[in-house]
Amino acid sequence: MDVVGFVNGKIYTRFNPKKIVNALVVVNERVVYAGENEKAKEIVKFLNGEVVDLEGKTVLPGFIDSHMHLDELGMYLNMVDLRGVRSIKELKKKIGDYAEKAQTTWVIGHGWDQELFEEKSWPTRWDLDEVVKDRPVMLSRVCLHAGVLNTKAMKLTGLLEIDSPGVIKNEDGEPTGIVEEEAFELAREKFKETLTLEDYEKFFKNAMSFAASQGVTTVGFVSCDEKSIQGLSRLKEKVNFLIRVIVYLEPGRREVSNKGMYGNKDILESLKKLGTKRGFGDEKLKINGIKILADGSLGARTAWLSKPYSDEPSTSGYPNIDKKTLKELIKEAHEAGLQLAIHGIGDKTIDMILDAYENLGDIKNGRHRIEHASILRKDQIKRIARLGVVASVQPRFVITDWWAKSRVGDERVKWIYPFKSMLENDVSIGFGTDCPVEVLNPWETVYAAVTRGKYENVPYYEDSKEECLTLEEALYAYTFGSAYIMFEEVNLGTLEERKLADFIVVDRDPFEVEENELKGIKILETYVGGKRVF
Repeated sequence: MDVVGFVNGKIYTRFNPKKIVNALVVVNERVVYAGENEKAKEIVKFLNGEVVDLEGKTVLPGFIDSHMHLDELGMYLNMVDLRGVRSIKELKKKIGDYAEKAQTTWVIGHGWDQELFEEKSWPTRWDLDEVVKDRPVMLSRVCLHAGVLNTKAMKLTGLLEIDSPGVIKNEDGEPTGIVEEEAFELAREKFKETLTLEDYEKFFKNAMSFAASQGVTTVGFVSCDEKSIQGLSRLKEKVNFLIRVIVYLEPGRREVSNKGMYGNKDILESLKKLGTKRGFGDEKLKINGIKILADGSLGARTAWLSKPYSDEPSTSGYPNIDKKTLKELIKEAHEAGLQLAIHGIGDKTIDMILDAYENLGDIKNGRHRIEHASILRKDQIKRIARLGVVASVQPRFVITDWWAKSRVGDERVKWIYPFKSMLENDVSIGFGTDCPVEVLNPWETVYAAVTRGKYENVPYYEDSKEECLTLEEALYAYTFGSAYIMFEEVNLGTLEERKLADFIVVDRDPFEVEENELKGIKILETYVGGKRVF
């Protein structure tokens, strides 16, 4: 037996209700005792195990990120970082400097946000052509629902010739290099075709190591495609994963055609033929279900709202999938025993998702998910609770979407990220980051859930401060809540007996710091199954 006792700590085993012990005993990766030091030492001695002295440090259950992109994180760690860029001029300089050093076929960057640019406009292919002409360039917007390509990349992807609403054109009818939704996905697919399985193995190793350093012990890997699952499987044959990975696959390849984004369903069909149901796999790599992208983002104004955008009345956004196709996909996946995770940001999209879920009948045992649930009316919250639908929410959006009030206006401002209202109506929520859309650091997310932009002067803080969560609620959502919405509450989410011993050691007790200091808490050590991985 592999026996380790952790003693002399301040160990939070759970957050709702909050419980603190001094010691844990871990046998074969699971907690067998959570209690007092002396009893723990007796058990370890009897079982001839090892004792680790925590020296009074604070221990918490490992964070569980219920919605992130593990492949994109790995790529992001190997590309140019454009977060916080303040102008198109600065963006061009960063890309030019990177292109001089990077020996890559494509020049890839991520994280720009035109809302921060002093020019108050989107970059174009002509901007990028000024710094890189001979290699394809693709720069994804922070939301991962839009991007900008240079002319070389537009030609390689065929997007100069494709007539699609996702290919944005200027007044003269020329493609600008800005691409959204389906067109952006096509560009990403073309780039990914140049990557090998060895590339993916490297990305996943980097991403898992980084996650462990952030105190994230389990991730819900959404939008996982065929090449990614192959890369994960190959890597698992060679190394022991540092963290746990729960996968939500794309139902099929995306394409820009008259079939729509989900014209193909090859992966879903394969899962059905093989009889692969939710929970297939082991404690380190598991397939749970299917991820569907039903609309876009608020930042790109492609999220589908029930009324037009307040700052652009000519559009209400649009869905990425029609109602009929969504109902068919949901029915197929549900009957195949798979959990659904459906991206829904605009309230009109969420209506469509809930209609499709309700069409299935009694779905409470399916724990089907809505991802983001950004703009949510009170009647929708009650309906979500009644249906037994669960939600993966991303609290840091509250701060980075500081412009959201201008998007939706005064009437709808109270519908933005209503986390407290969801909890008060018994909606089960788990936290995620959508990384690399947001940083993976869980303390940034906890801080955002508790403060909602109070210290950043977010324009809608006063309008929605009643939606602030307590620290206890936030930590619960990030541990047990995330475990629950991924059917892992029996194994994960707390440090109670019989559960897997995934925990972190931090430099300060979060309950003993001021709320504005939460995002500064540091991860000292990370343990998965009682073994230190950072």
